[in-house]
Amino acid sequence: MQAPSLTPSKAAPPRPSEPREAAPAAPRAPFGKSLRRNLTAHGFLIGAVLCFAVFSWYPMIREFFLAFQKTEGGQTTWVGLDNLVTVFNDPAFWQAWRNTLLFTLLALVFGFAVPFVVAVVINEFHHGQGYLRLLVYLPVMLPPVASVLLFKYLYDPGYGLLNELFAFLHLPEQQWLQDPDLSMLSVVIASTWMNMGGATLIYLAALQGIPGELYEAADLDGAGLLRKIWHVTIPQTRLILSLMLLMQVIATMQVFVEPFLLTGGAGPEGSTTTVVYLIYQYAFNFNNYGAAAALGLLLLVLLAGFSAAYVKLSRAEDE
Repeated sequence: MQAPSLTPSKAAPPRPSEPREAAPAAPRAPFGKSLRRNLTAHGFLIGAVLCFAVFSWYPMIREFFLAFQKTEGGQTTWVGLDNLVTVFNDPAFWQAWRNTLLFTLLALVFGFAVPFVVAVVINEFHHGQGYLRLLVYLPVMLPPVASVLLFKYLYDPGYGLLNELFAFLHLPEQQWLQDPDLSMLSVVIASTWMNMGGATLIYLAALQGIPGELYEAADLDGAGLLRKIWHVTIPQTRLILSLMLLMQVIATMQVFVEPFLLTGGAGPEGSTTTVVYLIYQYAFNFNNYGAAAALGLLLLVLLAGFSAAYVKLSRAEDE
């Protein structure tokens, strides 16, 4: 009897794997349904583009050409830089720029800092934040004319509540809108109250996105409230602060409604005459649309240059 061999037998060759069936392709939407869906999306997009083109881009292009033209008796002629010369020779030109820059600086002190402080305070409340947000945003929901008339009542030198409060505190009463030294400050206070709600909510959303561990680490290091704001809150919200600063400067350089309704535009001794109000005077009081367009073009170039320089500096800091 022959002993069985101890060497392992050769394994049978593997059977070739059967080819797998390809996964069925996802069914394609019918052409008509896809076309209707795309048409709807493009319809909404075209509507937005048309609105921008008609109400934003066309006026800017028209203003550029109008700044170098003059219209008299229905005839439009090309006058080159004459409109710019007219604007530069106007004594109110430099005063309007000084007042606009003063308004911008005061608005940055109040309108930029106050909403951030209010947002920090609201963020510390653990209950009732919804009511506080509504209370802060309520002035934004009011019509601007109603808000300005409210402040005009507060500033009234005869029966205004501010002078009544000053009299109660035995302080001298003030001519808020009639004094050239106080008129611009009064306009800034009204503008800050009217517009701070939106900025406050933006800051509050940014604050609530900061990780709580950072504040806990700052507490362990013995940091006080001011140090936590300086070393944690501001660095974590730097992007939002930078964006809001840019938007604040652009908005305040175009102020018109508040001084126009509170002081009639020019104010005492021209103390509240702004660049946009001067544009309004050229266009609707003097019927000099070429000079108005030239001044508007100067404002556009200034704000565009400021925005470009600001963006470039911000990118350089990030790098």
